[in-house]
Amino acid sequence: MLSIIKVYWLMLLRSLGNTLLLTLLALVFAMIIGLVFALCNVSHKKPLNVIGTIYVDAIRGVPLIVLAFFIYFGVPQAFKMMGAASFRLPALQAGTIALSMNCGAYMAEIFRAGIQSIDKGQMEAARSLGLPYGKSMRKVILPQAFKVMVPSIINQFIITLKDTSILAVIGYPELTNMGKTISGNTFKSLQTWAIVGIMYMVVIITLSKFAKKIERRIKLNDER
Repeated sequence: MLSIIKVYWLMLLRSLGNTLLLTLLALVFAMIIGLVFALCNVSHKKPLNVIGTIYVDAIRGVPLIVLAFFIYFGVPQAFKMMGAASFRLPALQAGTIALSMNCGAYMAEIFRAGIQSIDKGQMEAARSLGLPYGKSMRKVILPQAFKVMVPSIINQFIITLKDTSILAVIGYPELTNMGKTISGNTFKSLQTWAIVGIMYMVVIITLSKFAKKIERRIKLNDER
């Protein structure tokens, strides 16, 4: 194990950096997607409810690996069939889109549950003061809902971090893909995957501790 670390430590750290970069990019876009479709789901307008429900159900019903293949291989072929110039999405872009869409569907449910956890009287009070619906949601409901959602958002971040390993199938140089390369070069599968597993474990345990710390701080602030 030490011999693998000595030779490949820099490559392992770079691949971990790539994993974290992909996770952060996906989470940022997923939060935007999730907020948009959550607002559709809690809207009083039926067409928006239908749009939000279709997106969440459709994306959650498709395995991430299928979505990644569709975006990385299928979308360029679709453009080619339409007569457009051939192109191929880089693995980082394709992976970010796939993860963002997948994570966004789950984030939409997190946001929806957070918004609906706030007492309806809060919205009624804001509207009675003359605030329009959008401003009431932005200024009154969402700040309160966000406190409820923080632990779930961090938990989704952890899930998304682990899901990046699936994107090894499209060649993105994240940690699992690097593990495959090192295992193939050294023929030391046991040691290689032990190292990769420990690296994932350290990052995920750190994030879990961070989530619990934030949750405790929010509870203390609410009790004051």
